[in-house]
Amino acid sequence: MLYIGSHISSSKGYAAMGKQAIKLGASTFAFFTRNPRGGKAKEIKESDIEKYLEIAKEKQFGSIVAHAPYTLNACAAKEDLRVFARETMADDLRRMEYIPGNYYNFHPGSHVGQGPEAGIEKIAEVLNDVLQPEQRTTVLLETMAGKGSEVGRTFGEIRAILDLVKLQEKMGVCLDTCHVWDGGYDIVNDLDGVLEEFDQVIGLGRLKAVHINDSMNPLGAHKDRHAKIGEGYIGFDAFVKIINHPALRHLPFVLETPNDDEGWAKEIAMLRKAYREA
Repeated sequence: MLYIGSHISSSKGYAAMGKQAIKLGASTFAFFTRNPRGGKAKEIKESDIEKYLEIAKEKQFGSIVAHAPYTLNACAAKEDLRVFARETMADDLRRMEYIPGNYYNFHPGSHVGQGPEAGIEKIAEVLNDVLQPEQRTTVLLETMAGKGSEVGRTFGEIRAILDLVKLQEKMGVCLDTCHVWDGGYDIVNDLDGVLEEFDQVIGLGRLKAVHINDSMNPLGAHKDRHAKIGEGYIGFDAFVKIINHPALRHLPFVLETPNDDEGWAKEIAMLRKAYREA
């Protein structure tokens, strides 16, 4: 089964997100834990959670992927920004326990002139502060395109963060197709080679989810500009290979393309048609 969906607004609660996913033809989805630019999270109602869990069970949803706000920077130079990152992540992980067994994805951050090594150490420090042995949520480091001073632009940087985390079993990786393409990994002409390198450096067992996006930029541009599926430099044929690849086909795929609900529904239908059932 192809587990695919898009980002869905969390403003009306979990049950509403589940119903919206069904309307889109989705079998998974992503949502922001709070406003993408930060701020207070919406109050959780247990009755809403119960309704959502019923929907997810009935429709056989795959794992869903929560996304931390974009303003979260675990390796910021300013301590107040790191305090925000630490407190936000800790609160989000507590809230994720209402829907156990799912994923919490975040951008590793930008070292803003401190250097990638310092950034890696600070990200791991925050993770070691917030991860708890009893949590049932897996935290995902997202692969980045390498614009500015982003950390996580290479598989090696992702691995370096993971190596410093104490609770290894609570960690995973989300591979963003636009980001890795813009970062210089040729998933169009050498998907097997890229995945082999991922396996050697990080381990495919760590790969838990895929953000499936085309790119407005050529290979190695380090710009991070998403395009609709089949309308960018990656191209539709490459996505057919990606969703059907033996190492990827079982993972949740999340669309972050510049679209609306109608456009995401079309992309979901298009990719479902291209998916080859095992």
